Amino acid sequence: MANLHWQSDFYAETRPTYPDALFEFIASKTPNRHFAWDAGCGTGQAATALARIYENVVGTDTNEQQLSRATKLPNVRYGRTSAAMSIPELEQAVGPRASADLVTVAQAFHWFDPPSFYEHVNWVLRKPHGVVAVWCYTSPVVDDAVGAVFQRLYEVHTKPFWAPERQIVDDRYTTFDFPFDPVEGEDHTGPFEFEAATRMNLEKFLTYIRSWSAYETAKEKGVELLNGELVEDFRRAWGGDGGEFKVVKFPVYLRIGRVRD
Repeated sequence: MANLHWQSDFYAETRPTYPDALFEFIASKTPNRHFAWDAGCGTGQAATALARIYENVVGTDTNEQQLSRATKLPNVRYGRTSAAMSIPELEQAVGPRASADLVTVAQAFHWFDPPSFYEHVNWVLRKPHGVVAVWCYTSPVVDDAVGAVFQRLYEVHTKPFWAPERQIVDDRYTTFDFPFDPVEGEDHTGPFEFEAATRMNLEKFLTYIRSWSAYETAKEKGVELLNGELVEDFRRAWGGDGGEFKVVKFPVYLRIGRVRD
């Protein structure tokens, strides 16, 4: 349990904030803005942003530790659900059939069972204008020097410890079936590209790496991915004592569609 708390703290502290342009684009495709369901909401980052646009938001997740760190707002309700959620559980946790204007999944769709999730989406979205939007962000971009060390860490050291589902993220959400129609004004369902950006010093950047599921898996197997040599390589690449804050960019890839009649 202590490890779950520790990992959730790292996650909440270091994950990038999604850009306003992403939510503005999604909202522009939903004629009604009464109710949004954020599935796999984690610490509530997307749910919090949606709450500024939609009257009511429900965020659900299977991870109680993540939910305990979610930002509380008057128009956001959080709930824990099972991994294999039934339709009755969906109705109880989220809402009645055809009640949602929008379903979102931020950086979590690759952990879902697509057929089951799509069944839930089609059940809960309003027809004909209900919209589903799922997105991921990929590896951070700092500068060439830091990037070279990061790529060595990611491509060589962490590969054995990522779950197979991670490949969908590396493929920028291009490789799965997305059985929805293009939203109004678009001729495809994506991916559409956005960019998240934040400022980090070296310690915060390393803490972000420690929030990875691959880092935790390696640790459980007795492997320290951020060993002394690699940390020193990052320090040299960062420059100085690592205290300088740099802009760290995260490419964001969005799939979006509307439910079929």
